[in-house]
Amino acid sequence: MFENTLYRIPQTAGLQLLQQRGTGGARELTTWRLRLASGERAGYHSPEEETVLVLLEGAGSIEAGGERWGVGRRDVFSERATALYVPTGVATTVTARTRLEAILISTPALGGGRPVLLGPAAVRVQPRGREGFRREVHDLFVDDPHARRLMVGETFSPAGHWSSYPPHKHDGGDGEPRLEEVYYFRVDPPHGFAVQVLYAAGGAGGEAVAHVVRDGDAVLLPSGYHPVAAAPGYRLYYLWALAGEVRRLVVHEDPQHAWVHHAAGAP
Repeated sequence: MFENTLYRIPQTAGLQLLQQRGTGGARELTTWRLRLASGERAGYHSPEEETVLVLLEGAGSIEAGGERWGVGRRDVFSERATALYVPTGVATTVTARTRLEAILISTPALGGGRPVLLGPAAVRVQPRGREGFRREVHDLFVDDPHARRLMVGETFSPAGHWSSYPPHKHDGGDGEPRLEEVYYFRVDPPHGFAVQVLYAAGGAGGEAVAHVVRDGDAVLLPSGYHPVAAAPGYRLYYLWALAGEVRRLVVHEDPQHAWVHHAAGAP
């Protein structure tokens, strides 16, 4: 169920497919990575899917739906996000003024609406967790009126901390909406690593896998619980995106581990 969920695609120039709906167990989401050198340009168009483009680093301009925006971000660890919502069927062009990297995530959706640029000042920041699982969650397009099905945000974990913890899921198995998710990782310094765990409901008797994830990896989360651990000495970032039966983010925490929210010692 989980073995083929890690996508480690060598980084190349231009628009690069990382994982695709309809392959590898993905039902909802497709993920692209865009890397441009200064002065380069790339186009993107999806006639059946809405898309969110998240700028990871670099400066340039984006054109979509007859509008044009100048954008820039030093890197994911230094500045909050700039992200563009692109409705189904709207062509997009990205032009780099410096070396630029972005992630595009899409899912099938009805057309309509207009492109919407979200800047750093509009990012909603939420501290989460405590002690060894403290992190910061940034909502980009989650409960906005623009996207039809996609929900997209970013999580920042200090070195040595756990995230997506206590372990949660959103596969519909316990009454929560059925959603598929993908993570895209950056690590600081980039030669570090983190551990992505996926396991099915049922505790130790369920199916499980642990991926060693590195800078630039993506992981598909089709079902089950999916906590993440950053290695000591390495800050961790991951872009997350979800889509599924409804556009409502509800999680079900593993009842065996939810006690850590409140208890200082052993259960």
